[in-house]
Amino acid sequence: MFSAQNKIQKDKGVAPTDFEQEVAQAFFDLENTNQELKSDLKDLYINQAVQMDVSGNRKAIVIYVPFRLRKAFRKIHPRLVRELEKKFSGKEVVFVATRRIMRPPKKGSAVQRPRNRTLTSVHEAMLEDVAYPAEIVGKRTRYRVDGTKIMKVYLEPKERNNTEYKLETMVGVYRKLTGRDVVFEYPIVEA
Repeated sequence: MFSAQNKIQKDKGVAPTDFEQEVAQAFFDLENTNQELKSDLKDLYINQAVQMDVSGNRKAIVIYVPFRLRKAFRKIHPRLVRELEKKFSGKEVVFVATRRIMRPPKKGSAVQRPRNRTLTSVHEAMLEDVAYPAEIVGKRTRYRVDGTKIMKVYLEPKERNNTEYKLETMVGVYRKLTGRDVVFEYPIVEA
């Protein structure tokens, strides 16, 4: 029997929280009621869902999807986010692929760690996930006199309509996930 339990798959022996059950139920309801998303959502599931307080009174729902299914989720991303934001009114939805950071290998060890498991690589990939559907077209790192570091990320101006209302949420979610400060901007296009 199909149920919302099939829409969330956690690590062995870990039971989903009430909030994760609620998100899985929303996925299940979307699959059953929305005809245009039904075939796409059939084989998709999530790993984890977390609710975050971002800035002020804003709340965001961060949904972790399996790394192997991220391309399938990206195909239906705009429609899925729109429908989930309707269901969870007042909360913005962000999808992030589940990635693992491995520690550097010990000296003298023959084991190499894959490039995509480094801390820097995982944080860069998370930045792309948080900014999606807008594409990142440029990055600048600014070092202040007091030693703090701020990264300016320039997003594709074509996606301005879809992402401009989420900029604060994207900044807050990225800061909570990685601990790094980031500023999202759109490059000035000269006509």
